[in-house]
Amino acid sequence: MTTYPEWIASDSEKKLYNDFRAFLWLILDHLKLRVSPRQLKIALYLQNGDRRRMIQAFRGVGKSWITAAYVLWRLYRNPQERILVVSANENKATEFATFVRRLINEVEQLRFLRPKKDDRDSVLSFDVSPAEASQSPSVRATGIFGQITGGRASLIVADDIEVPKNSLTEIQRERLAEAVKEFDAVITPGGEVIYLGTPQTEQSVYKIIRGRGYDCRIWTARFPSPEQAGKYAGALAQDILDELYANPSLVGHSTEPTRFSDLDLAEREVSYGKSGFALQFMLDTTLSDSDRYPLKSSDLICLDVDIKTAPISMVWTSDLRSAWPDIANLGISGDRLHRPMHYSEDRKPYQGKILQIDPSGRGKDETAWTVLKALEGFIYARNWGGFREGYDDKTLTALANIAKTEEVNLIRIESNFGDGMFSKLLEPHLTRVGYPCTIEENHSTTQKELRMIDDLEPVMNQHRLVLDASACRRDVNQDDHRYSLLYQMTHLTRDRGSLRHDDRLDCLAQGVRYFRDQLARDTAQSEAQFKAKAREAALEEFLRGCGGRVPRHRFQQTNRASRH
Repeated sequence: MTTYPEWIASDSEKKLYNDFRAFLWLILDHLKLRVSPRQLKIALYLQNGDRRRMIQAFRGVGKSWITAAYVLWRLYRNPQERILVVSANENKATEFATFVRRLINEVEQLRFLRPKKDDRDSVLSFDVSPAEASQSPSVRATGIFGQITGGRASLIVADDIEVPKNSLTEIQRERLAEAVKEFDAVITPGGEVIYLGTPQTEQSVYKIIRGRGYDCRIWTARFPSPEQAGKYAGALAQDILDELYANPSLVGHSTEPTRFSDLDLAEREVSYGKSGFALQFMLDTTLSDSDRYPLKSSDLICLDVDIKTAPISMVWTSDLRSAWPDIANLGISGDRLHRPMHYSEDRKPYQGKILQIDPSGRGKDETAWTVLKALEGFIYARNWGGFREGYDDKTLTALANIAKTEEVNLIRIESNFGDGMFSKLLEPHLTRVGYPCTIEENHSTTQKELRMIDDLEPVMNQHRLVLDASACRRDVNQDDHRYSLLYQMTHLTRDRGSLRHDDRLDCLAQGVRYFRDQLARDTAQSEAQFKAKAREAALEEFLRGCGGRVPRHRFQQTNRASRH
């Protein structure tokens, strides 16, 4: 039998105490708003969900208002609650707390919670009347980078802590992911943490939080198709799934027709744009990330690259059957590396072989290196890596040995840092390993992110960049993915500072830029010329074996006739 506090007497008050949905109806009725069936489903999840839970719902459904009512319901049931409200900034958190405080004044059933004369009562924190004395206020509001610690909370509400302004770059996202860890230092044993929000990117902090054991429910503005539903990784709200199962014709229609008609959603889609609507109303980041991250591993060709020769032609494919099953995807969802659909059995020695070096050597930056080779319009990344020891002898000797092993005929060094010092340091090590090699320097001046995209995107879109499969396996299996070439490639955006570490990617882009002229070759024409020369050599060898020789002009006439 439920034991009620002294301020719960009537049957209607007991109903408000037991069922948050009834309490929500009371609050919204006071605001002259009608409660929709979808809002009641969100309310039910708020009441009965896991102790650590997350709500992602489309813009305009009222998730913040519903959760503000939930905060009041918790105080209505137990005025000893200590509640912390955290938002992207202090102003947003204050708006939430002010709304809660105002309802305490206005709603008759909540007036017993009004702060007494000596209680704390400000826009940032306030006490409710029956609460016992405590260092922590009944309700406190702060920004995510404000003073979170210093008190205790039985309930933490993180309301839209991620916004474009604090999550555009990798550094910002890492800082945000670290900030939310402070919640564990504040929450009391058995306390609850509730996240409300809309992801801004595929690498959203909400995705990281879900990986820390939080349950998640997603409410979309339209009923998704079965293919779209698979993008939500099992988090799509059960009520939406149940309605779709009962009536598949609902696909594409509004999930909240009493608030947003199909026509209204169509108008919003035109206003927001396709990707904006997918992000804000369907909570689907696929389209947004596809545009935001221009370099995709699926545009590459991946196979075992030989040290001396390569096929004279290759055909790219993105067929799932060609995907490498043992090389992890570090890019956006659905991205992957593929074998070529076809490659020529005829092989030739490379037309150019370089070792590109980016001697960063500062802090946690790497001295990055990439071995690139070119043949008939294709650029082959044979191997790559990085050293974090700066300019010591071990690093310089290792680079000299890489140049020798890969038989490169040119070493290119990015000279933005050191003004030629690295070249002078490397030369004696090349002599020592017995591989004197030409060294030249290159210099870059434009914004790094834009330059790397401009250098790599056209080459990758034409599927002319080939990565060695063994090097890819080593790359994705290292301990810290931030130092992975494939991670850097697939997480680069045009925003300044989008990557914390970009040395290996920058090194690759510099080398690709050097081979730009090679890409002007037409691979089909090159293959035809190679086969024609091979046939001519074979015929002459045959005739010599027979004791005769055919004039070159007669062979060329015959060869041209055979092509027609």
